[in-house]
Amino acid sequence: MAKLVVNGETRRVDAPGDMPLLWVLRDLLDLKGAKYGCGIGQCGACTVLVDGGAVRSCITPLEAVAGSEVTTIEGLGGDHPLQKAWIALQVPQCGYCQPGQIMQAAALLAETPQPTDAEIDTAMAGNLCRCGTYLRIRAAIRAAAGAAA
Repeated sequence: MAKLVVNGETRRVDAPGDMPLLWVLRDLLDLKGAKYGCGIGQCGACTVLVDGGAVRSCITPLEAVAGSEVTTIEGLGGDHPLQKAWIALQVPQCGYCQPGQIMQAAALLAETPQPTDAEIDTAMAGNLCRCGTYLRIRAAIRAAAGAAA
């Protein structure tokens, strides 16, 4: 039995320690925001925050996050500056990668509240968008950083 705090709520999960966090979130806790993309931590669709840092939940075993604070896209509540910027700038096309994009951006802004374009590009480089909305993603991050300032 593993204990972790998910979106501010203490949860106990009865699952094998090597179960990927993504499946714990989606299948056991019914949090469907993080997506399965590649399964090898390369695309970023499954990105969540663990103790404030961005992690790929598809390759992170439950035992590695026991006792940690996990935040998913659902935990941002819908009114986070990034979510507002994403909507205002109409960032998504298909939307599949967007929860992971937003969570990666949230980690960036927590660490670097006013990032440069180069810092945004570096931080977001591991999150793939098949629709190619990278310029709108960068603009939304800049807008959210400005709103938070």
